[in-house]
Amino acid sequence: MTVRERLWDVAVDQYGYVTTGDARRLGINRVELAKLAARGALENVSHGVYRFPAWPVSGNDHLMEAVLWTRDPTAVLSHETALDVLELCDVNPDRVHVNVSGRKYPIRRVDPLPALKVHYDDLPDGQRVWWEQIPTVAPAAAIGQGIRSGVRPDLLAQAIGTARRLGMVDSATAARLAGDLEGRYR
Repeated sequence: MTVRERLWDVAVDQYGYVTTGDARRLGINRVELAKLAARGALENVSHGVYRFPAWPVSGNDHLMEAVLWTRDPTAVLSHETALDVLELCDVNPDRVHVNVSGRKYPIRRVDPLPALKVHYDDLPDGQRVWWEQIPTVAPAAAIGQGIRSGVRPDLLAQAIGTARRLGMVDSATAARLAGDLEGRYR
């Protein structure tokens, strides 16, 4: 199997993207990524993130790119972005919010993606779900992040109601989140 084929197998699950970390896990030197990019088989889209130009473009590509850009294997869409993609409320984020593990993967690069907000928080087990093949924080955690970060209370009340109605949270969790929301804005 060629280097390109091995990378393609990873890219299939990542909207056509591969990272230098993916290459390392496959035992492929990152120089091979640069060679593929020079030949037009890959496109270098941001620091350490490449995309197969043959992969169809979608409206969610920027979300996958944001998660992969962090280089944190535990990174997830979070905060307002998670509330939006999970369709919990009518929030309209002005940037992509991602959550990374603060202790293990501090981001020190000076080339952030445009319209990206990185949050540092160690998420407890079970707080990671998948939305459209993109890792995303679980609904209850997204609502909690929204409460702590100051998302409008009417949007958060809508999110709690939607999550409860759709069975994404149980009644006890919905009640706890409603109490947290009330306490924040009291």
